[in-house]
Amino acid sequence: MYDDATTNRYEQFRQAATSQGIPNDEISKFADQLRFAVWLGGAGSDQEVVGQAGGLPRLPVGTEWPTDGNGYALPFIASVDCAALPRVEGLPLPTDGSLLLFLQYEEDSLEPFSPDEQPEYARLLYVPAGAETVVAPLPPELDGMDVYGMPLLIPEYELSAWVEADLPEWMEETDESDMELQPGYVRQLFNDLKHFDQLCEIVDSLWPGPGRRMSTLRIGGHCMEIGGSDGPWHQMAVANLKNRPEAGLDRAETWNFPLIQAEEHRLIREWVPLAQFYTQSDVHYGCFLISFEDLAAKRFDKMRSFTMFSE
Repeated sequence: MYDDATTNRYEQFRQAATSQGIPNDEISKFADQLRFAVWLGGAGSDQEVVGQAGGLPRLPVGTEWPTDGNGYALPFIASVDCAALPRVEGLPLPTDGSLLLFLQYEEDSLEPFSPDEQPEYARLLYVPAGAETVVAPLPPELDGMDVYGMPLLIPEYELSAWVEADLPEWMEETDESDMELQPGYVRQLFNDLKHFDQLCEIVDSLWPGPGRRMSTLRIGGHCMEIGGSDGPWHQMAVANLKNRPEAGLDRAETWNFPLIQAEEHRLIREWVPLAQFYTQSDVHYGCFLISFEDLAAKRFDKMRSFTMFSE
């Protein structure tokens, strides 16, 4: 493991904001929105390797390649060595072992969300440190091309990692017309942040971004919402409320915005994107979500998958 921050990043932010005379209550409210994420991209010759994208996975001896409900193998996306990842405040990743990601993105994008069931077309495996592993042979059904003419076996390359600051997407669109479309809690928060622009500038100055480094996989941070359909938080909120009879949300009441927005707000606070990544397709984007509580307890079977369609 390596750590590229000698001082807690939140403390760095607080010190910088305090030095500019910003009130503590504003600093705290803004810091609650600030997250940090591990970004991963192709490793250069002088960079530490923390994982592998594509190729064949190393599975524990005796473990079968993950399959969907019909027994078809799920394409392997990537594996990361948790011990080699930089530590991120507020993200309770395992300190050792490996995480392996599998996704059949075409089918997953069509699968309705269920709050109680594991996703059929996505899988997240945790391999404990010290487990005996072997390179898995390629399943016959993955020896070919998908409907977009891309190889089902992603070409292998090594991954390096670094940490980026991440703010929610609504902070990028704060014109009056944009804010009118935001949930009430967002509008209230924005009104409370009198030094909003200054706080954003502090984040940009402390963590200026990746420059030319390209990220293909992100762990932690905020959930990106891609495409014109309902985003993951909205889909989860509606499904959760329908699953609670006491909430009073049936099919005729799916436009109960205050109730749904309150549930979305809870999910955003309590859940985190464990993995967000580009797929072989130009129009599909993978997103694995998990609650902070389940992540800390290594309950990776509680992961939920949302493949977003950008068109």
